[in-house]
Amino acid sequence: MKLNDENNIMAAKKEKPGSNKKELEVDAGQLTGSQISRAKEFAAGVKSEFNKIVWPSRKHTMGSTAVVVVFVILISFYLGAVDLVLGKIIGLFLH
Repeated sequence: MKLNDENNIMAAKKEKPGSNKKELEVDAGQLTGSQISRAKEFAAGVKSEFNKIVWPSRKHTMGSTAVVVVFVILISFYLGAVDLVLGKIIGLFLH
């Protein structure tokens, strides 16, 4: 028996992937019990990890958002001023 098993393994290794069409013919609408149990296990893991998340408080979130908005406004004014000044300088050289 052991020799037969080894021969079958060797023969399977020599076959090209996809050469056995019966293995590839799977109805997309059918899920095996193993796939369903793996999906349930995955969903349980996701739920477990999701419960470990420490969400910031509303106060912290609002404060962080305010900092970002102020920073964006300051940078936009700075870049606008630099653009205006460089545009004037280049305009003087081109005329």
